[in-house]
Amino acid sequence: MTERTRRGHDAPSERTRVRRLGERGAYDAATVHAILDAGMLAHVAYVIDGAPYVTPTAHWREGDHVYWHGSSASRMLRSLEGGVAACIAVSHLDGLVLARSAFHHSMNYRSVMAFGLAEKVEDPAAKQAALRAFTERLVPGRWDTLRPVTAQELKATSVMRMKLDEASAKVRTGMNSDDADDIAWPVWAGVLPLRTVAGPAEPDAHVPAGMAPPPLPRT
Repeated sequence: MTERTRRGHDAPSERTRVRRLGERGAYDAATVHAILDAGMLAHVAYVIDGAPYVTPTAHWREGDHVYWHGSSASRMLRSLEGGVAACIAVSHLDGLVLARSAFHHSMNYRSVMAFGLAEKVEDPAAKQAALRAFTERLVPGRWDTLRPVTAQELKATSVMRMKLDEASAKVRTGMNSDDADDIAWPVWAGVLPLRTVAGPAEPDAHVPAGMAPPPLPRT
């Protein structure tokens, strides 16, 4: 029985319950998965010898697991393999919310935080399948065009995954919220939307003339 099953469907744990502005919290898998799938960069937090660390890393999701990878020599990955508790966070900044008072400024955002124990993907075939899924998520159709991975490359790479049993989302959308007495103050207020945009492809010096670049990344 999983932690989520013990608590009940979509029920938060004590660690994942959003306490500050709780109305912005969401605990359903659809919301959590959508926010994870919309991002490429996660931050993994853990403790080694009593000291806290946070490591940025590329991530991807398959089913009810979130994955990340790195060098087999990575101190972070070697520590997590040993059963160190981890917290992984993914966030998106969607806009600056400007009010008529500095203390009512805010941001529109989507974020996910998940807790658990990471496990290493040991089986070479499963590891390669996970890395293929990661590559295809970033640039669809890319994997089959590449030079096949070698056994040494696969050995030098660790793939970790963590089940999304204990995860929550926090989201803010919408306009600014001014005090009634501030509405007449003569300054612009509203939302400045922000988004990540892929730029033009930049080929290296060895790309044959006329070769088309891959499709834009999923952002």
